[in-house]
Amino acid sequence: MSEEKEINYLEILNVRGFAALDQKLGIVVTEASPQRLVATMPVEGNTQPLGFLHGGANVVLAESLGSIGTALHAGPNRKIVGVDINATHHRTVTEGFVTAVATPVSLGRTMCCYEIVITNEAGQRTCTARITCMILAER
Repeated sequence: MSEEKEINYLEILNVRGFAALDQKLGIVVTEASPQRLVATMPVEGNTQPLGFLHGGANVVLAESLGSIGTALHAGPNRKIVGVDINATHHRTVTEGFVTAVATPVSLGRTMCCYEIVITNEAGQRTCTARITCMILAER
């Protein structure tokens, strides 16, 4: 895929705007296309009482990327809803940033499924998630 096409996807994403929760968590999307999405999120401000990155923050990050990827695949006039998400947390993170990379398992006419791998700054896998999104009919 050409760099120009990726820039267009990021422009589309910027026009649609970012979700308020994504902004509160500090999620920054750095690459966006239906075939690959990349985002970062700070650990600071997103921890649970023991000081570890909150598992729910990982799930928000994963759901955001899967939903964005599905929306880019479906086109600007379609609405997207998540219908299933799961996450396995492999190791704790206490500082720095995590990076999420989402790649499609399947891109269909009515459903899309993405796998999201989240890693720490050392490149170690900290979480693996999978989301299925439904593409609603145009109204």
